Amino acid sequence: VQLQASGGGLVQAGDSLRLSCAASGRTFSGYVMGWFRQTPRKEREFVAAMPWGGGYTDYADSVQGRFTISGDRAKSTFYLQMNNLEPEDTAVYYCALNSYSDSDWAAAASWDYWGQGTQVTVSS
Repeated sequence: VQLQASGGGLVQAGDSLRLSCAASGRTFSGYVMGWFRQTPRKEREFVAAMPWGGGYTDYADSVQGRFTISGDRAKSTFYLQMNNLEPEDTAVYYCALNSYSDSDWAAAASWDYWGQGTQVTVSS
């Protein structure tokens, strides 16, 4: 399984970005797709997740109402739309896949596959 994240960049506070994660290597029915982020001083932090087949979504409190996770199963690609970005959102963002939907989605250790990370920098 390979995950290729893209879409990061340098933006100003209040701007929007859309991150993409292209998945390959197998079919992902039953998997959970997700996004995490990490700064040098913090552990990897849960951002958002949803089942590959759609439906229920989960977000960190800090991004609820501003970020939206979605997926295009035909393209095996999922996205993180980030609106009204804040300087506190500055981090390396990682996409991930979890093969066990009943696991703790917020725990990085629960996730099986990771992308390489894409830097998001939000200036004030």
